[in-house]
Amino acid sequence: MTTAKKTSPVAAASRAKRVAKPAAAPAPRPAAKKPKAASVPVTETPQPKVAAEEPKAKRIKMVRDGFTIPKGEYQVLEALKVRAGSLGTPAKKSELLRAGIKALVAMPDNDLLAALRAVPAVKTGRPAKD
Repeated sequence: MTTAKKTSPVAAASRAKRVAKPAAAPAPRPAAKKPKAASVPVTETPQPKVAAEEPKAKRIKMVRDGFTIPKGEYQVLEALKVRAGSLGTPAKKSELLRAGIKALVAMPDNDLLAALRAVPAVKTGRPAKD
């Protein structure tokens, strides 16, 4: 025994509209351009040269690292931050460390060895909690 669903005439009409969509006609082709008749040659006005866009700088890959530093040297680092700020150029700790690296690179070998010998070795790892 089959039961047929009763549908309203409005629902049947909307279903018929969805089913019977006309096929889209292809877009007309543009007409071929006709060559212009020879006329007085037109000179192009010089365009102002636009500065060539600079290529985007390649992003520098950053490395995050942690290290142990004696408290006294850490306080010196903080004092250097304050000093740089008072000179009108605020600096972060990482900027100070990077500036120190540049200074070490610029040193002659004998001065670099002297600076390294002036720094005591520190036990690696996290310090014990007091």
